[in-house]
Amino acid sequence: MTTTSSAPSTASPEAVPAGAATSDYFRLDDDLSPEEIAVRDRVRAFAEQQVLPLINDYWERAEFPWELLPGLAELGIIGTTIQGHGCPGMSRKAAGMVAREMARVDGSINTFLGVHGNLCMGALNMLGSEEQKDRWLPAMARLEKTGAFALTEPEHGSDSVALETTARRDGDCWVIDGHKRWIGNGHAADVVVLFARSTEDGKVNAFVVEKTDAGEHPAGYRPEVITGKVGKRAIQQADIVLEGLRVPAANRLEHCRSFKDVSRVLQATRGGAAWEAVGHAMAAFEIAADYASRRKQFGHAIGSYQLVQSRLANMLSELTAMQLLCDRMAELADRGQLSNAQASMVKMATAQKGKWICNEARDLLAGNGLLLENHVIRHMTDMEVVSTYEGTDFIQALLVGRDITGISAFS
Repeated sequence: MTTTSSAPSTASPEAVPAGAATSDYFRLDDDLSPEEIAVRDRVRAFAEQQVLPLINDYWERAEFPWELLPGLAELGIIGTTIQGHGCPGMSRKAAGMVAREMARVDGSINTFLGVHGNLCMGALNMLGSEEQKDRWLPAMARLEKTGAFALTEPEHGSDSVALETTARRDGDCWVIDGHKRWIGNGHAADVVVLFARSTEDGKVNAFVVEKTDAGEHPAGYRPEVITGKVGKRAIQQADIVLEGLRVPAANRLEHCRSFKDVSRVLQATRGGAAWEAVGHAMAAFEIAADYASRRKQFGHAIGSYQLVQSRLANMLSELTAMQLLCDRMAELADRGQLSNAQASMVKMATAQKGKWICNEARDLLAGNGLLLENHVIRHMTDMEVVSTYEGTDFIQALLVGRDITGISAFS
Protein backbone atom coordinates (compact mmCIF):
# COMPACT_ATOMS: atom_id res chain seq x y z
CA MET A 1 0.00 0.00 0.00
CA THR A 2 1.31 3.44 -0.85
CA THR A 3 0.78 6.63 1.09
CA THR A 4 -0.35 9.23 -1.39
CA SER A 5 -2.76 11.37 0.60
CA SER A 6 -0.43 14.19 1.55
CA ALA A 7 -0.45 16.41 4.63
CA PRO A 8 -1.91 19.91 4.35
CA SER A 9 0.26 22.39 2.54
CA THR A 10 0.19 26.09 1.76
CA ALA A 11 1.72 25.42 -1.64
CA SER A 12 -0.29 25.98 -4.78
CA PRO A 13 -1.97 23.05 -6.54
CA GLU A 14 0.74 23.28 -9.20
CA ALA A 15 3.25 22.15 -6.56
CA VAL A 16 1.86 18.60 -6.78
CA PRO A 17 4.18 16.68 -9.12
CA ALA A 18 2.69 15.77 -12.46
CA GLY A 19 1.59 12.14 -12.48
CA ALA A 20 1.43 11.84 -8.68
CA ALA A 21 -1.82 10.12 -7.77
CA THR A 22 -3.54 11.70 -4.79
CA SER A 23 -6.62 10.34 -3.08
CA ASP A 24 -7.39 13.83 -1.70
CA TYR A 25 -7.89 15.39 -5.12
CA PHE A 26 -9.89 18.40 -3.90
CA ARG A 27 -7.43 19.01 -1.02
CA LEU A 28 -10.10 18.66 1.64
CA ASP A 29 -7.52 17.79 4.27
CA ASP A 30 -6.07 21.30 3.84
CA ASP A 31 -9.04 22.54 5.87
CA LEU A 32 -8.53 20.23 8.85
CA SER A 33 -7.81 21.90 12.17
CA PRO A 34 -4.44 21.28 13.85
CA GLU A 35 -6.15 18.88 16.27
CA GLU A 36 -7.77 16.97 13.41
CA ILE A 37 -4.46 16.77 11.55
CA ALA A 38 -2.79 15.39 14.67
CA VAL A 39 -5.46 12.71 15.04
CA ARG A 40 -5.22 11.79 11.36
CA ASP A 41 -1.45 11.50 11.46
CA ARG A 42 -1.35 9.48 14.70
CA VAL A 43 -3.85 6.95 13.42
CA ARG A 44 -2.25 6.81 9.97
CA ALA A 45 1.21 6.14 11.41
CA PHE A 46 -0.08 3.45 13.77
CA ALA A 47 -2.12 1.76 11.07
CA GLU A 48 0.69 1.69 8.54
CA GLN A 49 3.48 0.79 10.97
CA GLN A 50 1.72 -1.52 13.43
CA VAL A 51 -1.39 -2.92 11.70
CA LEU A 52 -0.39 -3.35 8.07
CA PRO A 53 2.63 -5.67 8.63
CA LEU A 54 0.57 -8.27 10.52
CA ILE A 55 -3.07 -7.97 9.49
CA ASN A 56 -3.01 -10.32 6.51
CA ASP A 57 -1.84 -13.21 8.69
CA TYR A 58 -4.55 -12.59 11.29
CA TRP A 59 -7.14 -12.11 8.53
CA GLU A 60 -6.24 -15.42 6.92
CA ARG A 61 -6.43 -17.23 10.28
CA ALA A 62 -9.65 -15.41 11.22
CA GLU A 63 -8.18 -14.27 14.54
CA PHE A 64 -8.19 -10.87 16.24
CA PRO A 65 -4.78 -9.26 16.95
CA TRP A 66 -5.20 -8.57 20.66
CA GLU A 67 -1.54 -7.54 20.77
CA LEU A 68 -2.52 -4.22 19.15
CA LEU A 69 -4.74 -3.04 22.01
CA PRO A 70 -2.02 -1.34 24.12
CA GLY A 71 -0.91 0.70 21.12
CA LEU A 72 -4.50 1.62 20.27
CA ALA A 73 -5.05 2.78 23.83
CA GLU A 74 -2.01 5.06 23.63
CA LEU A 75 -3.42 6.86 20.58
CA GLY A 76 -5.98 8.69 22.73
CA ILE A 77 -8.83 8.05 20.28
CA ILE A 78 -11.11 5.64 22.15
CA GLY A 79 -14.57 7.14 22.58
CA THR A 80 -13.90 9.77 19.87
CA THR A 81 -16.64 12.42 20.32
CA ILE A 82 -17.64 11.51 23.90
CA GLN A 83 -16.94 14.35 26.33
CA GLY A 84 -15.40 13.54 29.71
CA HIS A 85 -15.09 10.19 31.49
CA GLY A 86 -11.56 9.79 30.09
CA CYS A 87 -12.70 10.19 26.47
CA PRO A 88 -11.10 12.64 24.00
CA GLY A 89 -14.18 14.70 23.05
CA MET A 90 -13.21 15.03 19.37
CA SER A 91 -14.99 16.91 16.62
CA ARG A 92 -17.02 14.82 14.19
CA LYS A 93 -14.41 15.35 11.51
CA ALA A 94 -11.62 14.16 13.82
CA ALA A 95 -13.69 11.06 14.58
CA GLY A 96 -14.07 10.65 10.83
CA MET A 97 -10.30 10.73 10.46
CA VAL A 98 -10.02 7.86 12.96
CA ALA A 99 -12.39 5.68 10.93
CA ARG A 100 -11.00 6.77 7.56
CA GLU A 101 -7.35 6.21 8.37
CA MET A 102 -7.85 2.91 10.17
CA ALA A 103 -10.08 1.55 7.40
CA ARG A 104 -7.54 2.76 4.84
CA VAL A 105 -5.33 -0.01 6.21
CA ASP A 106 -7.81 -2.53 7.64
CA GLY A 107 -11.53 -2.78 8.26
CA SER A 108 -11.43 -5.40 11.00
CA ILE A 109 -9.56 -3.16 13.45
CA ASN A 110 -11.80 -0.27 12.49
CA THR A 111 -14.87 -2.39 13.22
CA PHE A 112 -13.47 -3.28 16.63
CA LEU A 113 -13.07 0.46 17.34
CA GLY A 114 -16.58 1.15 16.05
CA VAL A 115 -18.20 -1.58 18.11
CA HIS A 116 -16.24 -0.80 21.27
CA GLY A 117 -15.92 2.97 21.13
CA ASN A 118 -18.91 4.14 19.10
CA LEU A 119 -21.72 1.62 19.61
CA CYS A 120 -21.04 0.27 23.10
CA MET A 121 -19.47 3.36 24.67
CA GLY A 122 -21.81 5.59 22.66
CA ALA A 123 -24.84 3.74 24.03
CA LEU A 124 -23.49 4.03 27.57
CA ASN A 125 -22.89 7.74 27.06
CA MET A 126 -26.28 8.49 25.49
CA LEU A 127 -28.47 6.13 27.49
CA GLY A 128 -26.71 5.77 30.83
CA SER A 129 -26.95 7.88 33.97
CA GLU A 130 -23.94 9.88 35.15
CA GLU A 131 -23.18 7.18 37.69
CA GLN A 132 -23.34 4.52 34.99
CA LYS A 133 -21.07 6.52 32.70
CA ASP A 134 -18.52 6.96 35.50
CA ARG A 135 -18.76 3.26 36.25
CA TRP A 136 -17.89 1.93 32.81
CA LEU A 137 -16.54 4.55 30.41
CA PRO A 138 -13.11 5.41 31.92
CA ALA A 139 -11.84 1.81 31.89
CA MET A 140 -13.19 1.34 28.38
CA ALA A 141 -11.49 4.54 27.20
CA ARG A 142 -8.20 3.04 28.43
CA LEU A 143 -9.07 -0.30 26.73
CA GLU A 144 -8.74 -2.03 30.09
CA LYS A 145 -12.19 -3.41 29.29
CA THR A 146 -13.62 -4.08 25.84
CA GLY A 147 -17.23 -3.64 24.77
CA ALA A 148 -19.92 -5.06 22.52
CA PHE A 149 -23.37 -3.94 21.33
CA ALA A 150 -26.00 -6.70 21.22
CA LEU A 151 -29.01 -5.62 19.18
CA THR A 152 -29.28 -7.84 16.08
CA GLU A 153 -31.12 -11.15 16.32
CA PRO A 154 -31.21 -14.18 13.98
CA GLU A 155 -34.64 -13.19 12.65
CA HIS A 156 -34.33 -9.43 13.06
CA GLY A 157 -31.57 -7.54 11.26
CA SER A 158 -32.98 -4.65 9.25
CA ASP A 159 -36.22 -4.85 11.28
CA SER A 160 -34.39 -4.76 14.60
CA VAL A 161 -37.28 -2.76 16.02
CA ALA A 162 -39.15 -6.10 16.16
CA LEU A 163 -36.61 -7.71 18.48
CA GLU A 164 -37.92 -10.67 20.44
CA THR A 165 -35.41 -10.98 23.29
CA THR A 166 -37.33 -10.46 26.53
CA ALA A 167 -36.55 -9.08 29.96
CA ARG A 168 -38.70 -9.56 33.05
CA ARG A 169 -38.16 -8.04 36.46
CA ASP A 170 -37.45 -10.47 39.29
CA GLY A 171 -36.63 -8.72 42.56
CA ASP A 172 -33.38 -6.78 42.23
CA CYS A 173 -32.56 -8.42 38.87
CA TRP A 174 -33.84 -8.63 35.33
CA VAL A 175 -34.06 -12.06 33.74
CA ILE A 176 -33.27 -12.06 30.03
CA ASP A 177 -34.11 -14.75 27.49
CA GLY A 178 -33.54 -14.67 23.76
CA HIS A 179 -31.00 -14.93 20.98
CA LYS A 180 -28.55 -12.42 19.49
CA ARG A 181 -26.45 -12.80 16.34
CA TRP A 182 -23.68 -10.98 14.45
CA ILE A 183 -22.50 -9.32 17.66
CA GLY A 184 -19.00 -7.96 17.11
CA ASN A 185 -16.68 -8.91 19.98
CA GLY A 186 -19.69 -10.45 21.70
CA HIS A 187 -17.73 -13.59 22.61
CA ALA A 188 -14.95 -11.72 24.42
CA ALA A 189 -16.25 -8.34 25.60
CA ASP A 190 -16.06 -7.39 29.26
CA VAL A 191 -19.04 -5.03 28.88
CA VAL A 192 -21.98 -5.86 26.60
CA VAL A 193 -24.84 -3.41 26.05
CA LEU A 194 -27.76 -5.75 25.34
CA PHE A 195 -31.26 -4.76 24.21
CA ALA A 196 -34.40 -6.61 25.26
CA ARG A 197 -38.13 -5.99 25.38
CA SER A 198 -39.80 -5.73 28.78
CA THR A 199 -42.50 -8.33 29.33
CA GLU A 200 -44.38 -5.79 31.43
CA ASP A 201 -44.97 -2.98 28.92
CA GLY A 202 -43.32 -4.19 25.68
CA LYS A 203 -40.82 -1.32 25.70
CA VAL A 204 -37.21 -1.86 24.60
CA ASN A 205 -34.67 -1.52 27.42
CA ALA A 206 -30.87 -1.61 27.46
CA PHE A 207 -28.90 -3.72 29.93
CA VAL A 208 -25.19 -4.01 30.65
CA VAL A 209 -23.89 -7.57 30.90
CA GLU A 210 -20.52 -7.73 32.64
CA LYS A 211 -17.96 -10.46 33.02
CA THR A 212 -17.43 -11.81 36.52
CA ASP A 213 -14.34 -11.04 38.59
CA ALA A 214 -12.96 -14.34 37.30
CA GLY A 215 -13.18 -13.01 33.74
CA GLU A 216 -16.12 -15.18 32.68
CA HIS A 217 -19.50 -14.27 31.26
CA PRO A 218 -22.39 -14.83 33.70
CA ALA A 219 -24.51 -17.97 33.58
CA GLY A 220 -27.14 -17.76 30.88
CA TYR A 221 -24.90 -15.86 28.44
CA ARG A 222 -23.62 -18.40 25.89
CA PRO A 223 -21.65 -16.94 22.97
CA GLU A 224 -20.25 -18.88 20.03
CA VAL A 225 -17.98 -17.37 17.37
CA ILE A 226 -19.50 -17.35 13.86
CA THR A 227 -17.17 -19.02 11.37
CA GLY A 228 -16.94 -19.10 7.59
CA LYS A 229 -16.93 -15.33 6.93
CA VAL A 230 -15.28 -13.99 3.78
CA GLY A 231 -15.03 -10.38 4.97
CA LYS A 232 -13.59 -8.67 8.05
CA ARG A 233 -12.14 -11.98 9.10
CA ALA A 234 -9.86 -10.48 11.76
CA ILE A 235 -12.80 -9.29 13.87
CA GLN A 236 -15.04 -12.01 15.25
CA GLN A 237 -18.82 -11.90 15.62
CA ALA A 238 -20.79 -14.01 18.03
CA ASP A 239 -24.05 -15.91 18.04
CA ILE A 240 -25.33 -15.56 21.60
CA VAL A 241 -27.98 -17.67 23.30
CA LEU A 242 -29.53 -15.97 26.35
CA GLU A 243 -31.29 -18.27 28.77
CA GLY A 244 -32.23 -17.18 32.26
CA LEU A 245 -29.51 -14.51 32.22
CA ARG A 246 -29.75 -12.48 35.42
CA VAL A 247 -28.67 -8.85 35.20
CA PRO A 248 -28.68 -6.54 38.26
CA ALA A 249 -31.33 -3.82 38.14
CA ALA A 250 -28.54 -1.27 38.50
CA ASN A 251 -27.27 -2.42 35.10
CA ARG A 252 -30.37 -1.28 33.23
CA LEU A 253 -29.42 1.91 31.38
CA GLU A 254 -31.55 4.65 32.86
CA HIS A 255 -32.38 6.61 29.71
CA CYS A 256 -33.35 3.79 27.35
CA ARG A 257 -37.14 3.73 27.42
CA SER A 258 -38.08 2.71 23.87
CA PHE A 259 -36.62 1.77 20.50
CA LYS A 260 -36.47 5.49 19.65
CA ASP A 261 -33.60 5.74 22.10
CA VAL A 262 -31.83 2.87 20.35
CA SER A 263 -32.33 4.70 17.06
CA ARG A 264 -30.59 7.77 18.48
CA VAL A 265 -27.48 5.68 19.08
CA LEU A 266 -27.62 4.17 15.60
CA GLN A 267 -28.04 7.57 13.97
CA ALA A 268 -25.03 8.92 15.84
CA THR A 269 -22.81 6.02 14.74
CA ARG A 270 -23.98 5.73 11.11
CA GLY A 271 -21.51 8.40 10.07
CA GLY A 272 -18.63 6.19 11.15
CA ALA A 273 -19.60 3.59 8.57
CA ALA A 274 -19.59 6.26 5.85
CA TRP A 275 -16.11 7.45 6.84
CA GLU A 276 -14.97 3.83 6.86
CA ALA A 277 -16.21 3.43 3.29
CA VAL A 278 -14.09 6.44 2.34
CA GLY A 279 -11.03 4.80 3.90
CA HIS A 280 -11.50 1.56 1.97
CA ALA A 281 -12.09 3.48 -1.26
CA MET A 282 -8.98 5.63 -0.73
CA ALA A 283 -6.87 2.54 -0.21
CA ALA A 284 -8.30 0.79 -3.25
CA PHE A 285 -7.74 3.81 -5.48
CA GLU A 286 -4.19 4.32 -4.20
CA ILE A 287 -3.32 0.66 -4.75
CA ALA A 288 -4.81 0.68 -8.25
CA ALA A 289 -3.09 3.92 -9.29
CA ASP A 290 0.26 2.72 -8.01
CA TYR A 291 -0.15 -0.65 -9.71
CA ALA A 292 -1.10 0.99 -13.02
CA SER A 293 2.12 3.00 -12.97
CA ARG A 294 4.29 -0.09 -12.37
CA ARG A 295 2.57 -2.99 -14.12
CA LYS A 296 3.69 -3.44 -17.75
CA GLN A 297 1.77 -5.26 -20.46
CA PHE A 298 2.49 -5.21 -24.20
CA GLY A 299 5.65 -3.22 -23.50
CA HIS A 300 4.01 -0.31 -21.64
CA ALA A 301 2.77 0.54 -18.18
CA ILE A 302 -0.95 -0.24 -18.13
CA GLY A 303 -1.52 3.28 -16.83
CA SER A 304 -0.63 4.55 -20.31
CA TYR A 305 -3.71 2.94 -21.84
CA GLN A 306 -6.88 4.96 -22.33
CA LEU A 307 -9.23 2.44 -20.76
CA VAL A 308 -7.15 2.27 -17.58
CA GLN A 309 -6.89 6.05 -17.31
CA SER A 310 -10.66 6.35 -17.75
CA ARG A 311 -11.27 3.84 -14.98
CA LEU A 312 -8.88 5.60 -12.61
CA ALA A 313 -10.46 8.98 -13.37
CA ASN A 314 -13.94 7.67 -12.62
CA MET A 315 -12.74 5.95 -9.43
CA LEU A 316 -11.23 9.22 -8.22
CA SER A 317 -14.36 11.16 -9.14
CA GLU A 318 -16.57 8.84 -7.09
CA LEU A 319 -14.08 8.88 -4.22
CA THR A 320 -14.09 12.68 -4.19
CA ALA A 321 -17.89 12.69 -4.06
CA MET A 322 -17.73 10.35 -1.05
CA GLN A 323 -15.26 12.65 0.70
CA LEU A 324 -17.38 15.73 0.06
CA LEU A 325 -20.47 14.01 1.45
CA CYS A 326 -18.65 12.97 4.62
CA ASP A 327 -17.13 16.41 5.10
CA ARG A 328 -20.53 18.05 4.90
CA MET A 329 -22.08 15.38 7.13
CA ALA A 330 -19.47 16.11 9.82
CA GLU A 331 -20.10 19.86 9.60
CA LEU A 332 -23.86 19.40 9.99
CA ALA A 333 -23.42 16.94 12.85
CA ASP A 334 -21.14 19.30 14.79
CA ARG A 335 -23.81 22.01 14.39
CA GLY A 336 -26.57 19.67 15.53
CA GLN A 337 -28.27 19.95 12.14
CA LEU A 338 -27.74 16.44 10.73
CA SER A 339 -31.04 14.62 10.24
CA ASN A 340 -31.51 10.87 10.33
CA ALA A 341 -32.40 10.87 6.63
CA GLN A 342 -29.30 12.86 5.73
CA ALA A 343 -27.11 10.41 7.62
CA SER A 344 -28.85 7.58 5.79
CA MET A 345 -28.21 9.17 2.41
CA VAL A 346 -24.49 9.54 3.16
CA LYS A 347 -24.21 5.96 4.37
CA MET A 348 -26.10 4.65 1.32
CA ALA A 349 -24.09 6.65 -1.21
CA THR A 350 -20.67 5.96 0.30
CA ALA A 351 -21.38 2.24 0.64
CA GLN A 352 -22.45 1.98 -2.99
CA LYS A 353 -19.55 4.03 -4.32
CA GLY A 354 -17.03 2.34 -2.01
CA LYS A 355 -18.05 -1.12 -3.20
CA TRP A 356 -17.74 -0.03 -6.82
CA ILE A 357 -14.29 1.53 -6.36
CA CYS A 358 -12.94 -1.52 -4.52
CA ASN A 359 -14.31 -3.84 -7.19
CA GLU A 360 -12.78 -1.70 -9.96
CA ALA A 361 -9.41 -1.78 -8.20
CA ARG A 362 -9.56 -5.56 -7.76
CA ASP A 363 -10.41 -5.97 -11.44
CA LEU A 364 -7.66 -3.61 -12.55
CA LEU A 365 -5.08 -5.70 -10.68
CA ALA A 366 -6.50 -8.80 -12.43
CA GLY A 367 -5.14 -12.02 -10.89
CA ASN A 368 -2.81 -10.11 -8.59
CA GLY A 369 -5.86 -8.46 -7.07
CA LEU A 370 -6.82 -11.79 -5.53
CA LEU A 371 -3.65 -11.96 -3.43
CA LEU A 372 -3.73 -10.76 0.18
CA GLU A 373 -0.24 -9.34 -0.24
CA ASN A 374 -1.72 -6.66 -2.50
CA HIS A 375 -4.40 -5.85 0.11
CA VAL A 376 -7.14 -4.76 -2.29
CA ILE A 377 -9.13 -8.00 -1.89
CA ARG A 378 -9.36 -7.34 1.86
CA HIS A 379 -10.79 -3.90 1.19
CA MET A 380 -13.23 -5.29 -1.37
CA THR A 381 -14.65 -7.95 0.96
CA ASP A 382 -14.64 -5.50 3.87
CA MET A 383 -16.78 -3.14 1.80
CA GLU A 384 -19.30 -5.94 1.36
CA VAL A 385 -19.63 -5.92 5.14
CA VAL A 386 -19.82 -2.12 5.39
CA SER A 387 -22.69 -2.05 2.90
CA THR A 388 -24.61 -4.44 5.16
CA TYR A 389 -24.11 -3.20 8.71
CA GLU A 390 -25.52 0.01 10.21
CA GLY A 391 -28.41 -0.52 7.78
CA THR A 392 -28.27 -1.97 4.26
CA ASP A 393 -28.47 0.22 1.15
CA PHE A 394 -32.12 -0.77 0.74
CA ILE A 395 -33.03 0.29 4.27
CA GLN A 396 -31.15 3.59 3.96
CA ALA A 397 -32.95 4.27 0.66
CA LEU A 398 -36.32 3.69 2.31
CA LEU A 399 -35.44 6.06 5.14
CA VAL A 400 -34.52 8.75 2.61
CA GLY A 401 -37.60 7.90 0.54
CA ARG A 402 -39.83 8.37 3.56
CA ASP A 403 -38.28 11.78 4.12
CA ILE A 404 -38.85 12.73 0.47
CA THR A 405 -42.46 11.58 0.20
CA GLY A 406 -43.72 11.64 3.76
CA ILE A 407 -44.89 8.05 3.22
CA SER A 408 -43.32 5.09 5.01
CA ALA A 409 -42.63 2.04 2.83
CA PHE A 410 -42.08 -0.08 5.93
CA SER A 411 -44.95 -2.42 6.76
